Amino acid sequence: MQRQVKRYPKNCLLTVMDRYSAVVRNMEQVVMIPSLLRDMQLNVNGHQAKDEAPNLYNYFTMLKAIRVDVDHGLLPREEWWSKVAGGRAHEAEAEAAETEDEEEGFLGQLDLEAQFHLHFSSLHHILTHLTLKAEEVTRKYQEIMEQAM
Repeated sequence: MQRQVKRYPKNCLLTVMDRYSAVVRNMEQVVMIPSLLRDMQLNVNGHQAKDEAPNLYNYFTMLKAIRVDVDHGLLPREEWWSKVAGGRAHEAEAEAAETEDEEEGFLGQLDLEAQFHLHFSSLHHILTHLTLKAEEVTRKYQEIMEQAM
């Protein structure tokens, strides 16, 4: 039995999510030795990133973790909080509550359709940006491997 593959419009959120997952899966297959990425910084528009910027290994692990959420859905909130390390969980919870209160005040003024478009466009933008980061990590790893040979 053949499964039909539905084609979505270019800017459809499902297309963006599928592309992100595919690019990260490709990154995982290409990057055989992730530890080589530890001391490498991401180039931003041809300029070297600042010293406090995350290294490529951090991007690699973050992109993989987000792909799991994109592919399998979010963990229930309680499980997510338990995964966050001790004191950091309380900080994150306080920040999230504060941000949520600010968002509720702002979003309460908007109707549901406007809220949807705001979150939809934000998610679309973030997934597109993360896809570009995954492609950059893969490209940088391939450059490292070419130099090593």
